[in-house]
Amino acid sequence: MKVGILLPLTGPFAAVAETQKQGALLAVDVVNQKGGLDMPWGKVKVEGVVADDESKLDVGVRRFRYMLSEGVKGVGGQTWAPLAYAINAIVSRQPLPYFPVCVQAKEAFTKGKIAGSTFAAAYSPWTVGYMAGTAAVKKLGKKKIFFLARSDSWGWDIRDGVYAAAKEYGAQIVGYDEASLGTSDFTTILQKVKAAKPDVFIAAQFAADSVALLKQASQMGLNKEMTIFNAFITNVVAKGLPPAALEGVYAMHYFYYDLSGFEDKAVAESAAQFTKLFRDKYGYPPDAYAAIAYIAYMEMFRGYEHAKSFDADKVSAALMADGGKFDSVKGPAKWREDHQADFKYAAFLVKGKGAAEQKNEWDLFTVEGAMGGNEVLPPLKELGY
Repeated sequence: MKVGILLPLTGPFAAVAETQKQGALLAVDVVNQKGGLDMPWGKVKVEGVVADDESKLDVGVRRFRYMLSEGVKGVGGQTWAPLAYAINAIVSRQPLPYFPVCVQAKEAFTKGKIAGSTFAAAYSPWTVGYMAGTAAVKKLGKKKIFFLARSDSWGWDIRDGVYAAAKEYGAQIVGYDEASLGTSDFTTILQKVKAAKPDVFIAAQFAADSVALLKQASQMGLNKEMTIFNAFITNVVAKGLPPAALEGVYAMHYFYYDLSGFEDKAVAESAAQFTKLFRDKYGYPPDAYAAIAYIAYMEMFRGYEHAKSFDADKVSAALMADGGKFDSVKGPAKWREDHQADFKYAAFLVKGKGAAEQKNEWDLFTVEGAMGGNEVLPPLKELGY
């Protein structure tokens, strides 16, 4: 049985896409090592069919359709949310189990837009912003926020989440700016941040943009005047920073491989087992987006086994049975009505380590806490349910 793994393996998101591919292929390995999918007619081995969508709508849609013509029974992938949105629209008309492994726009989850057979193992940027804002105000005690968006739905959704948290918990937005995707020089913006004198600077930048921003913030000494909070981070970003620029930076992390000091010991053990599996195959610990992809494909496979079928409607019904509950490498979760995964631990609050604290090249963060549950997701009523 074939499943599609469609990711931008070339282009600006290639580094993240590589980790997603690794997570997906590890899930294929895990199911095959137990003999394959447990179906009524016997064990069924799984083959992961990998293709490059190049982060282009026309290329991605064409390769998705080619996968369908090759007989795949499900597809996962995407790093670039607009392509996930386009594929979801196709799946709405031609039902197929589809598991996007990117952070999708909030709008994608509205009633009537999310396909009945689309299930997203990550949330929307609104949730990223809401968690970052809540953590900054409630956990770190910050009251004055300067927020830097990215000039697209990613940045604006994060902004709306941060603003919702600020309003709910009594913080003040003392400054705001935007920068387009691919910005390399943040000097003028950072001078505005410095002049506004916030006690926390929250930024929506991601991937290479994050690296450039955090390096420049450190060079200008902003980390000595305020708390720097990068809304959403990965190990790839942290590895791209000098330890001096990473030190003391707060962020939300979908999954951090080392939860040894985390209070929920069952989740720490689950994360450790996944990390060992991943290390044994690839030689280094899993990053956040590898975990998203692994969780997505393991849920796809669970859906087939519980449905005892590859039929999209039956798989969807099986995943939503028993309140949509499932276990993941980062703890218990359940599928909501809008097919967002509601995790007990949606993200971990991490703090960057400096050179003196890092014991090895992957010792990047300390875990300071976690956030999750239905309260960090947009209210279903707001999405039309």
